[in-house]
Amino acid sequence: MLEAGTGDVAQIWSEPPVGRGRAVLPAVAGFTRVCAYDRPGTYLLPDELSRSDPVAMPRSARDILLDLRALLRAARVPGPYVLAGHSFGGMVARLYATTHPRRIAGLVSIDAQNEDFVAAYNEFLTPEQYEAAVLNPPPPPGLEGYPEVERLSLEVSAAQMRQAQADTPLRRMPLVVLSHSRELPNPFGFPPDWPIEALEQAFKDSQDELAGLVPGARHVIASRSTHYIQLDQPRLVTREIRRIVREVRSR
Repeated sequence: MLEAGTGDVAQIWSEPPVGRGRAVLPAVAGFTRVCAYDRPGTYLLPDELSRSDPVAMPRSARDILLDLRALLRAARVPGPYVLAGHSFGGMVARLYATTHPRRIAGLVSIDAQNEDFVAAYNEFLTPEQYEAAVLNPPPPPGLEGYPEVERLSLEVSAAQMRQAQADTPLRRMPLVVLSHSRELPNPFGFPPDWPIEALEQAFKDSQDELAGLVPGARHVIASRSTHYIQLDQPRLVTREIRRIVREVRSR
């Protein structure tokens, strides 16, 4: 199951990649069943809106998790599942695995957002920068009047994830953490007047923390990638999903 990041629809997993190789979704479909979906209110391009019904905004990771569970039941896609989540989708995937451990067999974390990096936003950004980054990001040109453009409550989501981890720590399962290059100066494309170096260090630390949640987890640095590893190095993402699927099947 592929869970996209903020503002991305299912098509992000099938977009022609920047790097060499096939897009992730069709490549993964070559060795296992794979599903992706549009969260309500998301957008990829100004003329390409979510195919899902609109819902009230903003939304938290738990809201999205409940939608995903209902979708999988309605589509009659039996578990257990390997979840691959990018950016905020990585937090959703991890919350699912933490709160419903019997349903999740493995995790692929792709430059995933987490509660520690949300805390770094609070620490390093001014209130104006924080609002621009996480509270109310503006819709892309042409969608200013579209009321269902995705709004995410990162503060609430981070609290949900932190509490879930404290209550029932992520169980031992096949886990790989993919992180963007540690050599690029601004992988997220933050405005140049933001504290980019401090935010980048905080993100690196948060990725190390994720990899330390499960004994034996692997942490792989995508040396040629910005935040969108699935577009910059699709072969790497596909390879690591295949590795987790094989490990799950061998158990």
